[in-house]
Amino acid sequence: MFYLAAAVSDFYIPASEMPEHKIQSSEGPLQITMKMVPKMLSPLVRDWAPEAFVISFKLETDPQILIDKSRQALEKYRHQVVVANVLESRRTSVIIVTSDSQTPLSLSEEELAQGMEIEEKIVSYLQGQHTAFIERKG
Repeated sequence: MFYLAAAVSDFYIPASEMPEHKIQSSEGPLQITMKMVPKMLSPLVRDWAPEAFVISFKLETDPQILIDKSRQALEKYRHQVVVANVLESRRTSVIIVTSDSQTPLSLSEEELAQGMEIEEKIVSYLQGQHTAFIERKG
């Protein structure tokens, strides 16, 4: 099982393009061009571990596009699960998206009061999904 927590960023500035010294504000407005972080999901699923149970994350700010973007990721990368969440509610609810289902997981008020974190529910649910995956593989 590969549990690929969300990327810190989709963009970066290569070290070779970083200034050596502090950027002086007296030089006026700053314009930054960033590079795309290379996607590792494709080679992981296709080349490095094609038989593995792979879980990725999809974080969006617009709940209206979350499921579609998650399904697009499943189709593009051909892995098993996307843990989909919205920035605003990411600590309390997620949707587990597979090619044929979407399962919401949320913390109740009582669970929140007890200090439970959504990751506990995610891991517990995914353990069951992983077991079923292994059994199907034979």
